[in-house]
Amino acid sequence: MIEYLKTMEDGRTERIEGLEAGCWVRVVDPTSEERALLENEVGVLPEFVRSALDDEETSRIDYDDDVNQTFVIVDYPTAKFTPSTRDTLPIQYDTMPLSVVFMPRENRLVTISLHENPVCEDLANGRVRGVDTRFRTRFLLLVLLRISQLYLVYLRRIDRLSSNTEARLHASVRNEELIQMLNLEKSLVYFSTSLKSDEATLNKIMQGRIIPLYDEDHELLEDVLVEIHQAIEMCNIYSNTLSGTMDAFASVISNNLNIVMKVLSVITIVMAIPNIIFGFYGMNVVMPFDGVPVLDSWVFPLVIAAVCCLVAALVFKRKGMWR
Repeated sequence: MIEYLKTMEDGRTERIEGLEAGCWVRVVDPTSEERALLENEVGVLPEFVRSALDDEETSRIDYDDDVNQTFVIVDYPTAKFTPSTRDTLPIQYDTMPLSVVFMPRENRLVTISLHENPVCEDLANGRVRGVDTRFRTRFLLLVLLRISQLYLVYLRRIDRLSSNTEARLHASVRNEELIQMLNLEKSLVYFSTSLKSDEATLNKIMQGRIIPLYDEDHELLEDVLVEIHQAIEMCNIYSNTLSGTMDAFASVISNNLNIVMKVLSVITIVMAIPNIIFGFYGMNVVMPFDGVPVLDSWVFPLVIAAVCCLVAALVFKRKGMWR
């Protein structure tokens, strides 16, 4: 999908029919025909287009002297759902690249993403104040600010989801909850890696050598850095907490398994005593007290087996192995 947007004189960002000076070209998952249009008509470098559509690309900034284009790629957070839990609980969070191409010679900017994302949706639909497609640096900083705020929102969701999952684990240790905790731990690793890459890109922008910074942009850039640093700190705290929780539950599961195995071992030993006693009486040999009516019946070995089992159970109980 390719659409063209431009901020009008009244401050509203509206969709327009084609390329104009000061417009924003929004590209989402382009087809081969749209990629050709993006390279030939819009004028974006082919290598920038390829990098923008690579989901393994990390956050970075690049500049081409020949055509005077600046390429900025940042990672934004996203949630993955399963068909059974769509719109309820995400199974895992991840990050995806969002690219911004500055074209000062043509007086336009281009955003390229592989999927629909809430960052561009909010900017296009007027949910973010101060958006002006004619001011490219400020537009990029608003994109970065919105991404950092989105990280904070998703991190709080991860914290709530891990707390709810932990509460369910206290009631019953099941594979579903453990897998959910593992997915959340992986999500925090993805967030931490992407946030550090975004921070490095922001530090390069702050130097002002590649992208020109104006006086009114410094305060906004400081706000973005504060949000990014807060997201990194929250990500580290949640990651350490979740890792400690997973280790604690692993110890609890191992301890519960040891208790079960100990109880089963005690039951096996106690139940083996009657087999031993009746095994003696099942042998075709002369036993003590053979011929005595009372001691020669099946009642006598049964009583001996019951007494031995009781004694063994009491011994194990005193040793703390039977509860």
